[in-house]
Amino acid sequence: MHAKKTVESADVAGKRVLVRVDFNVPLENGTVTDDTRIRAALPTINYLIDKGARIILMSHLGRPDGTGYQEQFSLAPVARVLGRLLGKDVAFCPECVGPQAQAAAEALASGDVLLLENLRFDKREKKNDPEFAKALADLGEVYVNDAFGTAHRAHASTAGVAAYLPAYAGFLLASEVKTLTGLFSDPARPMVAVLGGSKVSDKLGVVERLLDLADTIIVGGGMAFTFLAAQGLEVGCSKKEDGLIEKAAGYLKKAQDNGVNLLLPVDVVAADRFAEDADTQVVPVTEIPADRMGLDIGPATIEAFREALMGAGTIFWNGPMGVFEMEPFARGTKEVAKAIAASSGTSVVGGGDSAAAVKKFDMQDGFSFISTGGGASMELLEGKELPGVAALLDA
Repeated sequence: MHAKKTVESADVAGKRVLVRVDFNVPLENGTVTDDTRIRAALPTINYLIDKGARIILMSHLGRPDGTGYQEQFSLAPVARVLGRLLGKDVAFCPECVGPQAQAAAEALASGDVLLLENLRFDKREKKNDPEFAKALADLGEVYVNDAFGTAHRAHASTAGVAAYLPAYAGFLLASEVKTLTGLFSDPARPMVAVLGGSKVSDKLGVVERLLDLADTIIVGGGMAFTFLAAQGLEVGCSKKEDGLIEKAAGYLKKAQDNGVNLLLPVDVVAADRFAEDADTQVVPVTEIPADRMGLDIGPATIEAFREALMGAGTIFWNGPMGVFEMEPFARGTKEVAKAIAASSGTSVVGGGDSAAAVKKFDMQDGFSFISTGGGASMELLEGKELPGVAALLDA
């Protein structure tokens, strides 16, 4: 992937700078419950303020149906939080294109910040509609993409606008791309990859790449049961993807051929149902009862995974080891997170649920890098070109 020009090489003084940020934050009753993504954009926003730019921010939030305003997906509460973090007023425009947005953008003085309403209230955003992209581009004179979390989507605000304005990478996007591509080009050895989450199908491309690169691959979470089934084990009611059992068997063979140590759980916490108050027991993976489902890795597995992580030079982690949102099934994810945080090597968390788990257990300081984009980080690691990055100017 070509290196891209960053916002530092743009002439922004006095100019209207249209910035795509990722403010897709959790909201409860109109209150932002986690401001991590807002904070992640602050270096780029503060840089633009210092340089005297007139800043127009745009983002999506949640999954509105694209037919217009829906209160529960409004970015208005985000403008208030951002204002507090910046220590200055942030203007809010109740639309993202049109005369009102144009007037609000033109009224900005140097150093002012404006946040537009949710882009996805307009269905043309996700369709990368050229007319909508042009209407967004008309608001600014320079475009900056700092939304790594949506860089894998070819939407109007991530790829379309770059056809009309000089387009640069913000600091967050640039550091994400540099860290994640660097991780796979020349990792310090041994390299250990920890993969979890519910589905193998979400991680096929990454598993294939890691089989050629990692020294050890640790597989936990729901996806482990497809691999265990590929070894001929009965996994009870545990979640598995029948259509991918053969593929998983192929991965196991390739790991063996490549000398990659692929570790699977040896015991699990099996529950009689998917619930916080389920009846649970720890069982070896060879003895999962037919009427139970594995919802976390067991203590012997935690120990084996911890040992594999101890001397790692590089650790990449994507996906929890169990249903960490429920207390009885959180221990595996928590202990693996602890082991990664305690290692002296470089540790990178690939966004998504893993980043949420790190935050839940309050371990953010233990990792070298926590990606803000789940899907985007996985696609980048698969070696795919991200449309939101490809659209930017080459350095």
